[in-house]
Amino acid sequence: MEDKRNIQIIEWEHLDKKKFYVFGVAMTMMIRVSVYPFTLIRTRLQVQKGKSLYHGTFDAFIKILRADGVTGLYRGFLVNTFTLISGQCYVTTYELTRKFVADYSQSNTVKSLVAGGSASLVAQSITVPIDVVSQHLMMQRKGEKMGRFQVQGNPEGQGVVAFGQTKDIIRQILRADGLRGFYRGYVASLLTYIPNSAVWWPFYHFYAGLPWWRSG
Repeated sequence: MEDKRNIQIIEWEHLDKKKFYVFGVAMTMMIRVSVYPFTLIRTRLQVQKGKSLYHGTFDAFIKILRADGVTGLYRGFLVNTFTLISGQCYVTTYELTRKFVADYSQSNTVKSLVAGGSASLVAQSITVPIDVVSQHLMMQRKGEKMGRFQVQGNPEGQGVVAFGQTKDIIRQILRADGLRGFYRGYVASLLTYIPNSAVWWPFYHFYAGLPWWRSG
């Protein structure tokens, strides 16, 4: 026997909004806690001059751990968690835009193309400023200066001081570059993520609509 099936498309009105937002944020936070140290290490390896500080991922991990402890691997983490908002805004914008476009076109390709691009525009507008601040915080370390800005006072970044460092970095960015300083790389991000999102979703719905066969 052969069973012809299509993958069901879950639309916005089908979602349990409370569960979606609560579990979505919780799951993303768990993943973020696991991978953030490697995000910090990657950022430092990309910024350092040659191999002046670290000789590789493992070497950086050990040196940061010895110098600053576990908290050193999570510099800028509190600020970075605000990007969780952009993830929820991405999905919300995508679904609401699909619903709006449905009044003008029933084509899944058109709805997904417009909604995917719009969702990325909103998400990147929120994410880029947060990333700029958190990446500057990642560069804070004992000893040699790594980034453009150096926080004043206590370099440990523990407790309330972490938000004190955030305020300090924000002030320095504003003083040096104005509001535009928070959107360094914004256009590049849009040119990367908007086409990717706008193309990905139509293909998702295209493949979901194909007949899938199984033997029984």
